[in-house]
Amino acid sequence: MKNFLIPTTLKDDTISAVKSAISQAKESGCEIVLMMVSDTPDAFSSSNFLREMRTGLTKSQEEVLETCRYMIDHTKNCKIKIHNQYGLSSPIFRGIIEHFAVKLVILTHSYKQETKRIHQYLVQLAANQKCPILHLGNEQFKQDFTKALYIENSSANIHVKDVQQYLNENFSYEIVSQTSKIDDNYEEVAPYLTEAISKYEIDLLVETRKGEKIKFKKVKKQDINEKLGLPVLSLYEELA
Repeated sequence: MKNFLIPTTLKDDTISAVKSAISQAKESGCEIVLMMVSDTPDAFSSSNFLREMRTGLTKSQEEVLETCRYMIDHTKNCKIKIHNQYGLSSPIFRGIIEHFAVKLVILTHSYKQETKRIHQYLVQLAANQKCPILHLGNEQFKQDFTKALYIENSSANIHVKDVQQYLNENFSYEIVSQTSKIDDNYEEVAPYLTEAISKYEIDLLVETRKGEKIKFKKVKKQDINEKLGLPVLSLYEELA
């Protein structure tokens, strides 16, 4: 059984994330955890604290949640769990990953665009965990990925064969092309990447990452999946 964690504010692309999780499960069964995080209420009494914690959903959020429940209810061997988390830290997030035995974190485009600091903090906490992360693109693509472009980090001591072996053991993706990390010269190599994506029918990017010190930046750096529009599977280097 594969378990998935989807941090969400219940925007429409949460539905795509759930569809992707169902597809990743490959009918082997799964538990999909929709996690909604909020700051801990600043209250002096326990009763006031509990009142502050009661936050209702908007009509659009309820519709998204209902759609997700419907999909899970009509999928064999799949369960859904709603986890409301008040307050967040690195040990707490790591504990959530371990408690739910999460095998893949799925981050939607809308969630990464959230402006509240606690959501930005969660995205950075996720990057520092050893759990793989699937960054969904800002466009609607199919949920069942098969052919991948591997973006090689020159500083990483990992061979493409090791990455493919990890993919074989945990997913069903095949690396059909590879390139070096392209952050600094994206404009120069973009035409070649577009040609390779079209030629090999690539529907997923694969990259590796290292843990980084958490920083809150006023200007967000555009991710590679936002530039190319494709989903990205990010693997922690020690894991891959």
